[in-house]
Amino acid sequence: MGAIWHGASELLLTILEFFYGITHSYGLAIILLTIAVRIALYPLNQKQMLSMQHMQKIQPMLKVIQEKYANDKEKMNQETMRLYKEYKVNPAAGCLPLIVQLPILILLFNVLRTYDFADTSFFGVLLGSSTTAGLAKALGVAAAANGEYSIMSVLSAVLTNPAGLSHVNFYLGNLILLIGISVLTWAQQKLSGGNNPQMAMMNTIMPFFMAFICLSMPGGVMLYWGLSSLIGVGQQYFVMKKTSEQLAVKPTLHKNKPVNTADDDDEDDED
Repeated sequence: MGAIWHGASELLLTILEFFYGITHSYGLAIILLTIAVRIALYPLNQKQMLSMQHMQKIQPMLKVIQEKYANDKEKMNQETMRLYKEYKVNPAAGCLPLIVQLPILILLFNVLRTYDFADTSFFGVLLGSSTTAGLAKALGVAAAANGEYSIMSVLSAVLTNPAGLSHVNFYLGNLILLIGISVLTWAQQKLSGGNNPQMAMMNTIMPFFMAFICLSMPGGVMLYWGLSSLIGVGQQYFVMKKTSEQLAVKPTLHKNKPVNTADDDDEDDED
């Protein structure tokens, strides 16, 4: 397994250096790598977004089925599967692209974390430095024995040496990108959850969670993640628009809740 992981890292590094050879810019190389990954994963992402959108649309119908067959689990499962089949919904489809993308993100993180960018920046974003590291340097915080910077030490230094924040060249570009990723995360959650009150808490928590994760990410990884998220938001918007138009003209199954189970056959005929 270690050999496979190492080989995948080397492949990713080779692709990155290939794009750098074309553009002579690590920032542009990461952008091209991001676009290449999004193109490769487009079918999976498209399937995920369509499945999520359809799942949202059939939630009222699922609720009717659950209430109607609350005492008959077998019938409930049958009707639920029939509804999934009618609307071409696969509940598990939403997880697959995330599972595929996570190793890519980890691999890219490892490659960029260990790659020597020699303080290379891209529109103010330090590709080899994290926001935490940049703030630490601006505030005069020493690195730990392993070369990492403690978030708590940085927060403490903000209180003891706020004047250090004036050295914005160490962290501002990364911080702006971090904020942008948080906003894009909120937009993705909003598009995914719609007006579902159950998703309201997740919509609030996820942007802060991503901001915390990105604090320790090299700028190059954040550039990849930010652009990938931006493309994802655009793709998700168009998927939602197209799916809404399609579902608006399709007949709705299980629209009306019958008074009793004796009407099951009649309702099936009407469907």
